[in-house]
Amino acid sequence: MQTTLETDRLRLRELTRDDVGPLHSILSDPVTMQFWPQPFDLEAVERWVQRSMDSYRDLGFGRYAVLLKSTGELIGDCGFMKVEVNGVQENDLGYIIDKQYWGQGYAAEAAKACLQYGLTNLKMKRIVASMESKHLASKAVAEKIGLYLEREFINTRNRNLPTFLFSI
Repeated sequence: MQTTLETDRLRLRELTRDDVGPLHSILSDPVTMQFWPQPFDLEAVERWVQRSMDSYRDLGFGRYAVLLKSTGELIGDCGFMKVEVNGVQENDLGYIIDKQYWGQGYAAEAAKACLQYGLTNLKMKRIVASMESKHLASKAVAEKIGLYLEREFINTRNRNLPTFLFSI
């Protein structure tokens, strides 16, 4: 059974191989991905999607395609991955929205739906979100959905940059 979440303006569903092309146009954009170590090439997007598909099977969650309800257009992804954050395995909530849709509240809307799903349906006891400390928009999303700044650390997985860790 495929996970589907809905908000007022968005539909979130499990990623499929068919999403590689549209997601590549977002994840390869240097502006959209400016806070990541580098934009994704096609192989990296294929691995990203496969990792979520494996995670759905193994853990019951992953990153989800974020689609506009009004048009069906894929505008990003949002969801959970089990990853090491500052030396600890965490349920990491992440969100990437195409730059042309920034400033319209889509990241917060998608992240809030995922957060509620994680707490209520998946019974996660701890959820974190991490972002480079200069990524003020991502920080604002974390705060808006009710996460609290737990600490700042040097992220060895992202160019040794100062990184905020938010949690609930």
